Amino acid sequence: MSTVAVIIPAAGRSARFGGPEKKPFVQLGGRPLWQRSVELFLAHASVVRVYLVLAADDRAAFIEQHAAFLSSTRIEIVDGGEERFESVANALNRVHNDIELVAVHDAVRPLTPMKLIDAVFAAAAVHGAAMPAIPVADTLKRVDDMTKRITETVPRAGLWAAQTPQVFRRDWLVAAYAKRRSVTGSITDDAQLVESLGHAVYVVPGSPINFKITTRDDLALAEAVLAQP
Repeated sequence: MSTVAVIIPAAGRSARFGGPEKKPFVQLGGRPLWQRSVELFLAHASVVRVYLVLAADDRAAFIEQHAAFLSSTRIEIVDGGEERFESVANALNRVHNDIELVAVHDAVRPLTPMKLIDAVFAAAAVHGAAMPAIPVADTLKRVDDMTKRITETVPRAGLWAAQTPQVFRRDWLVAAYAKRRSVTGSITDDAQLVESLGHAVYVVPGSPINFKITTRDDLALAEAVLAQP
């Protein structure tokens, strides 16, 4: 069984979510989103360390508020950067060299089924890089940002929507981050960085309930999922 370290970035500004609290700190069923996401991995036998990345301004108050939980778990708090990739890089620098796989998971994706985590870990152990994704079912339209006019219908054949956790060989991810500034164009996830080195990333069929909470409507949907018997 491969050893896994998990990086959970939670240092973003949550601009789209709104409200007085940053999105990872919002309650879902009586526990904050970040905690639910962390607990997914603390329950897994392969995970030896979870790196929770926070904005430096949040660190002191967070540790004081959650001292009991943090002291009894395999969590290490890491200061975030200005951008998500800087936050992940800061945590990656703390991962010990003997760790085989590194997973990166959204702090606001708290409903990931354990069977899916098992499947992604297993696929990454075999292939070196794996992630969950689901086939795109909706018709896709390219829209002009200014006029809101449809400019193209995009064929959805072969398109999959990415999820997390994205899991990689530690040495592959370290190499990808070392060269991240040389990658041209917009980088939207960690798998794209690993792909840029020529490594194949394999997809494991994801889950509809493994959605990212971005808006208040998403939070309401997550509450409804938790309420199911």
